Amino acid sequence: MVYFKINGLGYNCGQTKDNCTKEAQSCRDCIKKRLLDLGFEFDRTVEIIKIDSVDKQLKLKRETIWKKFLDVLNIKHIMLMDKRSGLTLFNYAVSGVDIDANLLSGFIQANITFSESSGVSNKNVVPSIEYQFYEFQYKKFNILLKDGAIIRVCLILDHKASIKLRNQVFQFLEDFEPQFKEELIDFREKGLYFDFQDMIDYIVEFFNIYLMFPMTLAHSIPPYELDKVKRNLVQKAIYNLAKELLAIKPFFFINNMLIRLKKIAAIKDEVILYELYQLLERKIISPTSIETIANNIESEQTADHNKMIKSSLISPMIDKKTDLEDLKEQLKTMDEDSARRLIREIMKRARAAAKDSKFHVTLNEYNRALLIAKELNLKEEITKISLKIFNLESKSKYIELDFNIEKAEHAEKNGDFINSINYYQQALKILDGFKVYNVLDPRIRKFKKKIQKLREEI
Repeated sequence: MVYFKINGLGYNCGQTKDNCTKEAQSCRDCIKKRLLDLGFEFDRTVEIIKIDSVDKQLKLKRETIWKKFLDVLNIKHIMLMDKRSGLTLFNYAVSGVDIDANLLSGFIQANITFSESSGVSNKNVVPSIEYQFYEFQYKKFNILLKDGAIIRVCLILDHKASIKLRNQVFQFLEDFEPQFKEELIDFREKGLYFDFQDMIDYIVEFFNIYLMFPMTLAHSIPPYELDKVKRNLVQKAIYNLAKELLAIKPFFFINNMLIRLKKIAAIKDEVILYELYQLLERKIISPTSIETIANNIESEQTADHNKMIKSSLISPMIDKKTDLEDLKEQLKTMDEDSARRLIREIMKRARAAAKDSKFHVTLNEYNRALLIAKELNLKEEITKISLKIFNLESKSKYIELDFNIEKAEHAEKNGDFINSINYYQQALKILDGFKVYNVLDPRIRKFKKKIQKLREEI
């Protein structure tokens, strides 16, 4: 059977290419005639796409999700206004662009009134009879307006709205007004304000605004879902890269994920987004509001602060000497002999920390010793301590390099080419950027060849 997509709606015509009795007629005209006979109406925006294969179906799905994402990127603000008075019901900011809602609503009301006046033409306001839209420019933005029975929905956009976004606005009013009719009428007739959260949640879901939210990985993922992720090369890369990004800060954005994966492998944005969308649908990746992220960060900071206070009470080793500012004050009245004795004491603690493989503690002690030497201009000590710091950082970079190479080789062996490229790139970054390495290090060329070969495999 031949399958079609009509504005996102699936339709099976019931015929095959071989036995169609209307082969002389185009499929588009045939479909339109059938649907017209059923009472459907068409306009110039209708999309009828013939799908001949599973690959084409997948391609269409990817393109659909990509267009959805582009529409979300285009939206800067969504405003709801009372249709009769023009008063702003509320203004939902999708991006960080600053919009004065009251000023804009007044501007909109004046333009609509002006355009609807008899015998007056306003070239800045373009009414669309087909959908009863109004479109005009406000500063550097594009405004798209649509009137419902009670409210007027206003989208502030970067660019002109796509046909799909127009259809979405039309459908939004059809669904939104009946659901919130009582609250909207109370606002109009009695001036009663109400809890907008339900409306905001509805708008976020309907216009897919959640795609712009910070993303996190689910705390608990069923084993069967993880197995499905591991069987999909792109999903596995997204999942592992998400863990890597979340190790740095407690969230990531879809745009960041697209940019990072594009650097690793030449995968189309539509493909990455489609697979990421599947992870969203299966709740492996979850959108989180900015407020939740902020509260979590604040809670973590409070917990860390409390932990630090408890540690200071328990450990006698942590005292005012760890404060570099206090140390500088002490040095103002310290002679060279006292400074050298203090440096020896600090270096002894650094060696003890190094034996216990406490890298950060060791480095911190070396830096304190270096500060003392620099403040008193003890040139011999400056040279020795600087060399210690250099060697310690070099050792750390060697360990980091070995770790990334091992991970890259392991991922390559298991057929996880995207993550293998990612780890090889991290190794290259160390080799290219750290001064202890010779620019002629043969591993640089080797890893670049590996990356090129793995990209070809993908």
